[in-house]
Amino acid sequence: MTTAIRLSNVVKNFGEVQAVAGVNLEIADGEFFAMLGPSGSGKTTVLRLIAGFELPDSGHIEIDGVDVSQTPPFSRDVNTVFQDYALFPHMTVLENVEYGLKVKKVGKEERLARARKALQRVKLEGYESRKPGQLSGGQRQRVALARALVNEPKVLLLDEPLGALDLQLRHEMQIELKELQRDIGITFIFVTHDQEEALTMADRIAVFNAGNIVQMGTAREIYDAPNSEFVAGFVGISNLLHRDDKIISIRPEKIKLGRVGDRVSPGEVVSVMFLGALTRINVAIGEDELTVLSENDGNQIFPEVGEKIEVSWNSKYEFQVG
Repeated sequence: MTTAIRLSNVVKNFGEVQAVAGVNLEIADGEFFAMLGPSGSGKTTVLRLIAGFELPDSGHIEIDGVDVSQTPPFSRDVNTVFQDYALFPHMTVLENVEYGLKVKKVGKEERLARARKALQRVKLEGYESRKPGQLSGGQRQRVALARALVNEPKVLLLDEPLGALDLQLRHEMQIELKELQRDIGITFIFVTHDQEEALTMADRIAVFNAGNIVQMGTAREIYDAPNSEFVAGFVGISNLLHRDDKIISIRPEKIKLGRVGDRVSPGEVVSVMFLGALTRINVAIGEDELTVLSENDGNQIFPEVGEKIEVSWNSKYEFQVG
């Protein structure tokens, strides 16, 4: 598979702050790639470096095998979708989508045909004459997507594009974005601080912290086998057990009430919280506190706060993270 994006030892400083600390990264052509991390971790700066909105202090950025490290944004074969949509409020939906083609002096007939096709792809046929103010947040996001896709970029960059949407709509758009990427087949690079979003949508994930990529892999690799205490704590919920001089990570859904695994520990129930499909039970075990997630199938009898219980898990689900 060919490489769409390659970063080699990329460094970016803002004054005395090193936002990106020598990042190396390869993203395959046609891949849905997520950059995940907390605020200030460097993920958004890397996206802006790929887009050309920032230039690296050192290192190289390649798009489709061409070094674009010092190339301006308009000369790069990428388009960016922002969280705030950045639509022109005085223009119609169709005018917003065709605007980039108009700037490039694409003929009117071709321009309109491509704009209508882009709107069809994002399920907005019939909305051509509306203004952005007449649309819902999800519809405005689709217009922003269509405007980016109409230019037929090599790579689509998405900077927390679902962050302004409510929970239900965000889940719907996650599914639609993934389907859209599969249909079009171009590379999507998605920046988010939402772990569930990255795990749900991405083919691979790069986890950022302090300007570095601290782990990279598939969603399952990063979730099931975190390589550090930071990744274990940031990606999903993780229990950290202190054993001798080691720190062990175990996911809460892997822990069971009672003796059903090869690791068994007595403890005391600290809290019980009903979460709908799941019940969350916190259990104190020595100096550690474990979170257990148990499915609500209607047959369980859950312990009460203060009750002495045993919890267990299989050692194959343990990972040393420190």
